[in-house]
Amino acid sequence: MTPLPAWSNESLSACAVVDPYAAHPHDNAWPTPAQPRDDLDCFLPPPNPAHRLDYALTPHDQQRLALHAALTVAGIPPMPEDRAVIDQLSTLPADVNNTLQRWLHHTQ
Repeated sequence: MTPLPAWSNESLSACAVVDPYAAHPHDNAWPTPAQPRDDLDCFLPPPNPAHRLDYALTPHDQQRLALHAALTVAGIPPMPEDRAVIDQLSTLPADVNNTLQRWLHHTQ
């Protein structure tokens, strides 16, 4: 077994090292030059009511969504296991659901 040569800086200069992250001045990272106002945010156009879907919610779905919203606003976000109870409550008459929502609103 032959002994390894002693380490020295001179032996490293003979090795070719390629740095994959090195930037070269002749490389252009941007395909087009940046313009002065390119970094500004732009607003989306307002929605066009004519392009909305013509879909009406059933009273049951409206009451269910209102109950979800009222619980969330009251600081009681509905859990997935609460879905069956919320579905049962939303089938109750509208005045009962309105009373529930008012009670939840007053607990804040």
